[in-house]
Amino acid sequence: MREDASVMHVDADAFFASVETRHKPSLARSPVLVGGTGPRGVVATANYAARAVGCRSAMPMSQARVLCPAATVLTPRFPAYAAHSALIMDTLRQLSPLVQPVSLDEAFVDLAAGPFAADPVTAADLARRLIYNRSGLVVSVGLGRSKLIAKLASDADKPHGFTVVPGEKEDEFLMPKPVGALWGVGPATEATLRTLGIRTVADLRAAGRDDLVRVLGDAAGWNLYRLARGDDPRPVVVEREAKSVGAERTFAQDLLRWELPGALEDVLARALRRLGRQGGGARTVTVKVRLSDFTTLTRSVTLAHPTAEADQLREAADAALTAANPVEPVRLLGVSLSGLTHWAQLRLPQDEAGGAAVDGLLDSEVLAEEPTGSSTSLDPVPTPDESHLPDDATLDEVVGRLALEDDADDGDEERLPAPLTPHTVALGLDVSHPDHGAGWVVRDEDGLVTVRFEGPNTRPGPDRRFDIRRELLMRVHPPEPCPPARLTSLATLGKADELTAMLLPDESTRRTPDGSAGTPAGSRDSQV
Repeated sequence: MREDASVMHVDADAFFASVETRHKPSLARSPVLVGGTGPRGVVATANYAARAVGCRSAMPMSQARVLCPAATVLTPRFPAYAAHSALIMDTLRQLSPLVQPVSLDEAFVDLAAGPFAADPVTAADLARRLIYNRSGLVVSVGLGRSKLIAKLASDADKPHGFTVVPGEKEDEFLMPKPVGALWGVGPATEATLRTLGIRTVADLRAAGRDDLVRVLGDAAGWNLYRLARGDDPRPVVVEREAKSVGAERTFAQDLLRWELPGALEDVLARALRRLGRQGGGARTVTVKVRLSDFTTLTRSVTLAHPTAEADQLREAADAALTAANPVEPVRLLGVSLSGLTHWAQLRLPQDEAGGAAVDGLLDSEVLAEEPTGSSTSLDPVPTPDESHLPDDATLDEVVGRLALEDDADDGDEERLPAPLTPHTVALGLDVSHPDHGAGWVVRDEDGLVTVRFEGPNTRPGPDRRFDIRRELLMRVHPPEPCPPARLTSLATLGKADELTAMLLPDESTRRTPDGSAGTPAGSRDSQV
């Protein structure tokens, strides 16, 4: 373990919703839900106003609407989130070459590898200020000697928290935490530990290693034994290459068995497009089938060599679906292509019997089978009041399972600008009018579209109504990330001024419009 608290975890608060309110100033103080708007849609992000009444990520959108009827519901705009994520990661890479993105909205940073190695607290403070000054988004920052402590620290004081846990304070910080806060402790494991009287990390530390291994197994028991002592030696690793690509779709109505081949072809086509953008080939094809009772079946087929040929990957997907053998109606179908390489072996011509078409299939094995009600299921079977995702689902897990009515492929490039039509209109969509400028879709009533004309750093805009069957509105790209109208001061960073001036020359001397040097609203600093 390192001596200094130099591992930083940065987490953008309510990321999707924060980008939306940044682009839509009229919603700044209103509850906002971002997610699927169809009958099986789920919440990807709820802002803090919506969370105050019980809304949360992974909750069915229908349930969230009941809890918060005043909330504005918006369709996700993935290009906007990707642009802001890229800006955040770029900012962090100026502070250290070792940046490990965990998802779109969070990352670990090893500050000991950067120019602030001697003063990581200043670097962490600089990170959140620069991110705000470049994008107008606030992030929570945690600093500790390990990934475990840094992650828990960033969660400790949201939103816009700044928590530093020095080595000598780790036990004081860690011991009172609920055991569910630790990596590897999901609802099922937490329930098992509760039967042993283990509710906090302090209780877990008091438990014997042999007892944990006996109840949880070798890997999980030993892992929790170490984490309870703050022992987390994992380094910050720069991972720039994808380990897999894929796609999945939740259907508005359950599919019968005869409908599955066509649905699989559609999902596989999306996965293949993403593989094409990734380049190279894939060796393993995995098909996930979620039944109407939420039982999840996963089957994989591994090829003899990586390939990028659609026909061969399609055969593997068909074989995996056949192996899954779903009998009950299907609500979700997914395809994952893994074992990615930068190269792909071309397929040999078929022999007269067509043997080469199947010779490449090495094996078909069960990766996971999750029967209804299983305590070991990765996705607990929901009651009518629960989502089919776990409460602690990550943002990427939620995004991956959004049940959007049109199931738009967020990875596909759109040709914009393009005319807005009744088939392409969606709540929150970016549009432009030749006379009124840029705005977003507030409401759609059978082709009568209400648009609010506003954007980043503007005043809340007026609403205007258009009949898009007779009047022209253009779909446009989202606004690019931009600085807020009022910047936070960097002057208080002391000896960081010189490097700050090098990184952002304008911001090192720029003052807020009234000449003051304030910090973003809601900022809180704490040191354990």
